[in-house]
Amino acid sequence: MDLDELQEQTFARATAVTRSAYPPERRLSGKRLSGYLDRRIFGVVTTTRPDGRPHAAITSYRRRGSTFWMPTAAGSVREGNVRNEPWLVLVVTQGERDEHVVVIVEGPCSVVDEPDVPADVVATTPEAWVSVWLRLDAARLLSYAAEGSKL
Repeated sequence: MDLDELQEQTFARATAVTRSAYPPERRLSGKRLSGYLDRRIFGVVTTTRPDGRPHAAITSYRRRGSTFWMPTAAGSVREGNVRNEPWLVLVVTQGERDEHVVVIVEGPCSVVDEPDVPADVVATTPEAWVSVWLRLDAARLLSYAAEGSKL
């Protein structure tokens, strides 16, 4: 699905409070949204531990359409959490105060063995510690660019 369409669907289902916090004129769309996500390399992911507590960690990511690929190590807390509760939130942000930008993506996530990951994605992260990848299929997307942001 196109990121703009996904964002529109997300806001159509959002509460009035969420829609007012992310007014249409402050949302990223089209080339600004895709360009921002493709320029960034790192984000923070949150998963859910088996006991229900949240787990957050920084990760690199690569985007292909509305799919986000994140490298990880087999046996990591992140991998175990996704296997137990296959949902993930990715937050990509930059800047401070009236110059900040944020994109929040969430959706179902799966653990994928490296041989089953697209070769161009694997090539972007050649580190030896990477043994599995998390595949986030975006189901919701929110974005905001403060008036003074430099996009």
